[in-house]
Amino acid sequence: MTAIVCLALSAAAVVIAVLRGTRGRFRSALRWAAVALVPTGLYLTGLITVFDRIGRALGDWAAHLVFDPKVWTGVVMLGAAALLLLATGIRRGRALKPSEPAAEAKGRTAPPAVKGRTAPPAVAAKKPYREDDFSDIEEILKRRGL
Repeated sequence: MTAIVCLALSAAAVVIAVLRGTRGRFRSALRWAAVALVPTGLYLTGLITVFDRIGRALGDWAAHLVFDPKVWTGVVMLGAAALLLLATGIRRGRALKPSEPAAEAKGRTAPPAVKGRTAPPAVAAKKPYREDDFSDIEEILKRRGL
């Protein structure tokens, strides 16, 4: 029965792929052709039976969840562990604010100036890297007139 269902799903996807291809939507046709391979591939590799076993095991677990106090004790213990981890903070240390100098954040002061010398100018704090920061790319494009 499973083989018939998988082959029927694959055949339906092939029909949709052919219809899309005849209308000139070749990219969509290729996607549907790829989808057509999935059900039969799952059946031939035996993964359908694996998914069936996983589904039954999850169903049995869910049925026992309602009536079994041992399972509820485990759920409470997992919830308490998650709350404790969140309350204590998973990350160590704290992030520096962009306006906060590094010396102040560590509780140290800058070294005193040697007699006759002045302290070097403070290095401007680099702004933190962000993935959506495209200012460098925009500057290059502006220089090239694009």
